[in-house]
Amino acid sequence: MSVIPCEQDARLRAEIDRYAEALKTEAHLLGDHGLDEVSFYNSPIFRGAIEKVRGEFSATMRGKREFVRHVLNHMEDADHIAGWEPAKGGARNDYYVRLKSGRLAVIDQKGCLDGANTNIFERPREADEFVTWSLCTNTGADPRRNAWSGLHTRLSAEMISRNQRVDGLVIWDMICGTLGRPCPKLAALDPLARRTIVGPFTTPPPCIYLLPGVIPSVESPEAGAQALDQVELLKAFHNAFGGRDDEVNYVDFQISEQGDQIFRRTVIRRAGLVQQASEMTAIRRV
Repeated sequence: MSVIPCEQDARLRAEIDRYAEALKTEAHLLGDHGLDEVSFYNSPIFRGAIEKVRGEFSATMRGKREFVRHVLNHMEDADHIAGWEPAKGGARNDYYVRLKSGRLAVIDQKGCLDGANTNIFERPREADEFVTWSLCTNTGADPRRNAWSGLHTRLSAEMISRNQRVDGLVIWDMICGTLGRPCPKLAALDPLARRTIVGPFTTPPPCIYLLPGVIPSVESPEAGAQALDQVELLKAFHNAFGGRDDEVNYVDFQISEQGDQIFRRTVIRRAGLVQQASEMTAIRRV
């Protein structure tokens, strides 16, 4: 049982660690900087180059935006949604989706969920549905750690503390189902049957998490996940990409008050079974 079906590839993680160690100890042999080993590591060149590359990878959104664009176009072309558009400059959120019912869904795009950026969100007044979409393209990241950190440590604390409802979470990007992140959903005899071609990408079904439709309170301390039919955008994702009902995740919250502090418990259910549950944990917004 696990918070998310996929897991970190231990062999890939080991290869990344070995390469990182080699880079740290042999970087002075690269390039034409003209410095000896001691002078090179005492200079700002190595650290500056690492930060520059890291910043370039973190800052670029082109690949993620391209993936989202093709996914939403596919959903619109297949009549799962009525239309969509990117948010205008300066908006806090990223995409506005017009649903078949006439409702408006707003998507807040995030990267890996274990970062502080997950805490930064604001549900627009005009949103009938508000969904977080995590695109974590770091092949070295631990999917299970990220999913649990996002749902329990960050989203639940922010939702309860600020009374900000998030209707659901989608964890899914263009490296899902690749060698960098194998997908258990494709482990059947005919894995191609569960793949969908969207533009230049071939993708498995997304991982979908339904969150409570109300924020728990001291007076009403238990809040169960919404049904899939209650969050039209997530239902559209599910149908458009061949999701199975036993793959949908349901997230419940429970709170208690102890002195002047609020504690919460997060439970994730899938296929009728509890996949992961926390103890009662004090809310410490991070």
